Amino acid sequence: MTENESGKRKFSRKKTIKTFALASFLNDMGSDIIYPIWPLFVTSVLGANMAVLGFIDGLGEAVVSIAKAVSGYLSDKTHKRKIFIWTGYIMGALSRVGYALSTVWPHLIPFRILDRAGKIRSAPRDAILADISTNENRGKIFGIIRAADHLGAVFGILICIFFFKILGYRLLFLLASIPSLIGSVLIIRNIKEDKPSEGTIYKGMSFRDLSPNFILFLVLSAIFALGSFSYSFLLIYAKDFGFQVVFVPVLYLVYTGTASLSAIPFGKLADKIGRRTVLLISFILWASVSLIIILTHSIVAVILIFVLFGMHKGAIEPVQKAFVSELAPLKYRASCLGAYQMVIGLSAFPASFIAGLLWDKISMFAPFYLSIGLTLTASILLFFVREKRTNEL
Repeated sequence: MTENESGKRKFSRKKTIKTFALASFLNDMGSDIIYPIWPLFVTSVLGANMAVLGFIDGLGEAVVSIAKAVSGYLSDKTHKRKIFIWTGYIMGALSRVGYALSTVWPHLIPFRILDRAGKIRSAPRDAILADISTNENRGKIFGIIRAADHLGAVFGILICIFFFKILGYRLLFLLASIPSLIGSVLIIRNIKEDKPSEGTIYKGMSFRDLSPNFILFLVLSAIFALGSFSYSFLLIYAKDFGFQVVFVPVLYLVYTGTASLSAIPFGKLADKIGRRTVLLISFILWASVSLIIILTHSIVAVILIFVLFGMHKGAIEPVQKAFVSELAPLKYRASCLGAYQMVIGLSAFPASFIAGLLWDKISMFAPFYLSIGLTLTASILLFFVREKRTNEL
């Protein structure tokens, strides 16, 4: 490769990362205009109980998992990434229009499905990022994308806080659709992908292509996900503790701001000390959230759980994707990323639903006891996973 070709390749990588970061920023800004008030809209405006909220949130995560798996498989098989990414952003935008038009909670179900099906963008995008990175900077690059996600969320929350009283729920939902539409245009214009060679046949991934090491990682991740239920429960806990509705988005802002600030440092740390260690740190942070909720009841404690939850997300999201990218067979990266996210999502569905039932039938603390046990189990299994620390490029 000549120096000129190397320079062009480096410029193309930077442009790709910047475009994905900006599109992620815009999409999450739109999402998080409504996320802080989502559980309040479902329960207070449309009259659903906590079990219904858990069902809707869990259903959404199940759809996410299927969408990611299907798009990852098709992306590898067709050798196309871009179409899944910009289409996913459009689906997210349309779903928010549907939320604005809903008058009873069952109306939310098809639009929630459309919203979460928009996650078809994730596995193909992550496969592109994995392909243009190395083991020495992959954690950092995934950290950049997650930092952009959460920074967009910060801006979305601020919009929610300042305009909620003026616009109300439904107009905010309509406003939230605009950033994702802009993101889809950026992807269409700026992302270039190589065309497959003529006559090339792409075989889809099968279960035999997965190593026992990767399968163990899937299993422990599913166990952890069963206890890692929706953020909605933390927001409802804060509301029940005594925080006024208008202050609940501020707590969500604390969480997303912390996640944005910590994603890149944790990604870099994973590049230096290994994926497994940082993933274990993320498990400990989540267990700490559960313990504080069970043992401590004060305003400071409520604020602290959102800080720790943000650090947990900042740690777990970049390292999970980097870990999977390195454990997966190179030619099936999108399929493995999608399969992994499918397992997480299918586990998240019963997680939120069971958490809602435990909350309603036993106590608000019951889900957190269950979560601590599952987190401990996943942490023990994590010690048996071997890291792959070779560089492909």
